[in-house]
Amino acid sequence: MPDNFPLADLLPQSRNMILIDRLLAADDQHALVQLSVRDDGLFSGPDRCVPAWLGLEYMAQTIGAYSGYQRRRAGLEIGLGFLLGTRHYQSSVDRFPCGAVLTVRAEKIIETANDMAVFDCKIDGAGIQAAAKLNVLLPEDWQRFIAQKAA
Repeated sequence: MPDNFPLADLLPQSRNMILIDRLLAADDQHALVQLSVRDDGLFSGPDRCVPAWLGLEYMAQTIGAYSGYQRRRAGLEIGLGFLLGTRHYQSSVDRFPCGAVLTVRAEKIIETANDMAVFDCKIDGAGIQAAAKLNVLLPEDWQRFIAQKAA
């Protein structure tokens, strides 16, 4: 069971953009979160569904929760991460119904010395499965990284 860090303390997004609800588990290699698909009009349509491509954001936020959890455990402030790309996003459905409860697992499979990592991600729910590998950049010092890119 992870330490009791609220998601708002692990993710840099503003509160209404945090789309995941609970960090269920985390360790050095993975994070597992739970969410209820929201019907708040931000991404949901009149059919009370969100497009399945939003699963990529659920996966990215799970990786963000993983990173925030690791940083908080180390006594560091959370930082920004960057989604560089994805490979082979597959979903068993073309949309997720609002109210559906989903679990998202992100497992780190590769980490390089230049702060890049690849996570194997899976979404599961009633009649819903999605999977992808996400390439991310999780700079140790994100402020210096941004300053270097701006110069």
